Amino acid sequence: MMNGVVSIRNKNGEEKVKIERPGGSSSPIWSIAWNPSKDEHNDILAVADWGQKLSFYQLSGKQIGKDRILTYDPCCVSYFSKGEYIVMGGSDKQASLYTKDGVRLGTIGEQNSWVWTCRVKPDSNFVVLGCQDGTIACYQLIFSTVHGLYKDRYAYRDSMTDVIVQHLITEQKVRIKCRELVKKIAIYRNRLAIQLPEKILIYELYSDDSSDMHYRIKEKICRKFECNLLVVCSLHIILCQEKRLQCLSFTSVKEKEWVMESLIRYIKVIGGPPGREGLLVGLKNGAILKIFVDNPFPITLLKLSTSVRCLDMSASRNKLAVVDEHNTLRVYDINSEELLFQEPNANSVAWNTQCEDMLCFSGNGYLNIKASNFPVHQQKMQGFMVGYNGSKIFCLHVYSMSAVEVPQSAPMYQYLERKMFKEAYQIACLGVTDSDWRDLATEALEGLDFDTAKKAFIRVKDLRYLELINSIEERKKRGENDNELFLADVYAYQGKFHEAAKLYKHTGQESRALSMYTDLRMFEYAKEFVGATDPKTSRILMTKQADWAKSSKEPQAAAEMYLSAGEHLKAIEIIGEHGWADMLIDIARKLDKAEREPLAKCAAYFKKLKHHGYASETYSKMGDLHALVQLHVETRHWDEAFLLAEKHPQFKNDVFVPYAQWLAENDRFEEAQKAFHKAGRQTEAVKVLEQLTHNAVVENRFNDAGYYYWMLSMQCLDIARENEEQRDEMLKKFERFQHLAELYHVYHSIQRYTDEPFSSHVPETLFNICRFLLNNLTKDIPPGISKVNTLYALAKQSRTLGAYKLARYSYEKLQKLHIPSRFQESIDLGSLTIRSKPFHDSEDLIEGMMCYRCSTNNPLLNNRGSVCINCRQPFIYSASSYEVLPLVQFYLEEGIGDEEAVSLIDLEVPHTDQRDQRWQDMDDEQQALRIDDGFDDEEDDPFTAKMSFEQGGSNFVPVKVSRSVLRSMSRRDVLIKRWPRPLKWEYFRSLLPDMSITMCPTCFKMFHSEDYELLVLQHNCCPYCRRPIDEPN
Repeated sequence: MMNGVVSIRNKNGEEKVKIERPGGSSSPIWSIAWNPSKDEHNDILAVADWGQKLSFYQLSGKQIGKDRILTYDPCCVSYFSKGEYIVMGGSDKQASLYTKDGVRLGTIGEQNSWVWTCRVKPDSNFVVLGCQDGTIACYQLIFSTVHGLYKDRYAYRDSMTDVIVQHLITEQKVRIKCRELVKKIAIYRNRLAIQLPEKILIYELYSDDSSDMHYRIKEKICRKFECNLLVVCSLHIILCQEKRLQCLSFTSVKEKEWVMESLIRYIKVIGGPPGREGLLVGLKNGAILKIFVDNPFPITLLKLSTSVRCLDMSASRNKLAVVDEHNTLRVYDINSEELLFQEPNANSVAWNTQCEDMLCFSGNGYLNIKASNFPVHQQKMQGFMVGYNGSKIFCLHVYSMSAVEVPQSAPMYQYLERKMFKEAYQIACLGVTDSDWRDLATEALEGLDFDTAKKAFIRVKDLRYLELINSIEERKKRGENDNELFLADVYAYQGKFHEAAKLYKHTGQESRALSMYTDLRMFEYAKEFVGATDPKTSRILMTKQADWAKSSKEPQAAAEMYLSAGEHLKAIEIIGEHGWADMLIDIARKLDKAEREPLAKCAAYFKKLKHHGYASETYSKMGDLHALVQLHVETRHWDEAFLLAEKHPQFKNDVFVPYAQWLAENDRFEEAQKAFHKAGRQTEAVKVLEQLTHNAVVENRFNDAGYYYWMLSMQCLDIARENEEQRDEMLKKFERFQHLAELYHVYHSIQRYTDEPFSSHVPETLFNICRFLLNNLTKDIPPGISKVNTLYALAKQSRTLGAYKLARYSYEKLQKLHIPSRFQESIDLGSLTIRSKPFHDSEDLIEGMMCYRCSTNNPLLNNRGSVCINCRQPFIYSASSYEVLPLVQFYLEEGIGDEEAVSLIDLEVPHTDQRDQRWQDMDDEQQALRIDDGFDDEEDDPFTAKMSFEQGGSNFVPVKVSRSVLRSMSRRDVLIKRWPRPLKWEYFRSLLPDMSITMCPTCFKMFHSEDYELLVLQHNCCPYCRRPIDEPN
């Protein structure tokens, strides 16, 4: 606006941002333009006012940078289509070009009146101006390339005001911002010169590192210079203006000046010591000069008839390459000025900086590489070739410089064709492929240039050929000089075996030829070469042929050869490795049983191949029973192993111990324990049982825990029987484990009652079990058994059965224990409600605890354990219902043995025919006692007299019987626990003939016969020791 305000509005005309210029109405705004570049992070607005200022703003209204002062009133502002430049015109009657940051670059065109409008053609460099007098002018802008190159560093102008230095090898780039128009650039070693409109800046590298890209200002020459070309040296800058060359120091002091006879067309620094560098200068009249910075006199090198376009000097300064205006490349010897060769279609040329005889030139879209006097090698290339360093050619295409990797294969092969191995090696060092290196190495080796061949093979890391060259060099040091023999070795290594054999024969080294053929498994050629020889040589050849057949892919042929040669072990090894079991068993059957080593090897391979039948047959043939046992064990053929162990007991340990371990690994621990026991490994058997017992208790499997404790007790009994030293200790353990087995067996029912919603036991059974457990619990309660659960179950069953006094006692005991939260409410309620019940127990329950020896009624709970409070006689319980059985244990008088006692009891004469039916055989091994009548008169029974005792005694007086009493007993009234040694048999007399009792012949637990039959039918085994009913005792 005229008042100096910029208003930014949306498409509906609503103002979003307002920018107020400092000049106000004195600086009316005549032109604004948005930067169209998509690369900018923010939208940028250029504002030109008649306060002669150019400013830039972001969309938010924030100014970017400072105001740019103009020297005229601007009337129009226009961006190039990519936003990189600005065109502006106004009262100065001209259109000027600016950078996008407002830096003035120059004048586009001058007019006769004010320039009121200017526009740039999209995506082009055409600018159109409109003037006040009606003039319309169109200009095309041409942006020339301003750049400089030295070896692998290339500097070029970017955005007219910046200089980018590019390292052509590492592809690193660094930007130097000059903020003024860059007119000329020169680069040399660690120096960089940039000419600006009013000064020249000299930069240097921070360090001497070849890859360093950090430049800093060394000097500033604040003078305006007009020149066509700018060259920088270590300590000077060289200005070229038409025919004149001026040498200035970095302090702007003119030290030298040369005036040429013609226009200078090309100038290049060709190196030299600091302050004494040499320049190569080409003139329009064809003269080529060499000028040293410290020498006022130019040196004429050549005089051509045509103008010079491009020049370069070889690395050793002995050759000069010139491209003239007719695009002809000429190469001269500088010393003799002789023309070495010339090539057409060249517009630029460069010598290889690392190889004296190689140059390249470009023209007509081709890159040409020439080595020495060989023909030119061509390949397509876009652009303009400006440098040649090693295997890299620097190519300028439009505005970008790139390093092109060019394999030097073609010139290398040109040298190889002429057997110039050292020169070819120099070319290869510039950059060739691995296959080219190998070709060079091979050619040099065949040409007996071992030094070059060695270097080339080192490049491709071929140790085999390096060893050959090393051995040849060692032989030469020892005085050998037969080149044909050396060449024969080379041919042999290269695979030219027939040529090598001919050379060996020519040099009298037939043995080497024979060794070569046999090593190569060329046995037919070996036979032809040797001809008719002695049998020893033939045998050696046959052996080597068999070895070859083994190592080659013909193992079957090798095996057959070994067999025919009697080498059974080698044949077996080949056949076994390939798994030919049929061939192997044929060999094993043909071998004599005395040949143990081949047979053992056959058996080993059969095991490996899992042909266990063949392995068993082989071991049987050898008579190696131990190996046969191991085979059966390893293959898990336990039946065969058991048969062998039965026939040969010495292998019992070798069979049953692995069998037990295998069972344990397969979670069959009970069987494993039995197997350990069978193998005589009592320690392992006990260890397995103890672990099983512990796991069962931890997992609340109390039924299993009871069973395992019973097995442990029987294990201890076996150890006590076999080991005199441990007898006492093992018998104590037997008693303890028997006790624990019974405790866990009964607690299983209590645990199921308290933890599960339903119980299979009737209340009387649970009542009896709880009382039995509490009577038998000592101070040390076994792990897993809960006194709370037991008292809780007892309290509930006592209440149900009318034992209110016992229930009250149980609740009182529970109050003193730590009660789980799930029982707390029930126990609290029971403790209260039991108070409403009578303070006595049911008479029927008390009568059930009568002692069958002294007829005393015992309390329901007894602190002294499961014995009578009067006579101290231990109660005998049924192992299912835990009711007291009408049995009294009696002991034999001194001098009566078990066998005699049984024979005396068997002498009894039956009183009636009915007594013959009192014993029932449950099966072959179990005995059931059924007493359906007793003695009519107790006085007739001598045993009843023996049960009498002294009243009031505190010690238990056992019932002891004599021979006459034993003779008077009925066999059907007596139950005998026939414990194995070292335990004594236990005798029990039934006092109620009408009660049928069954005893398990394995664990010796007593049952009511009906209960036992039911449980056996349910479980198919004894409920206590789990002995199957069909197992012989």
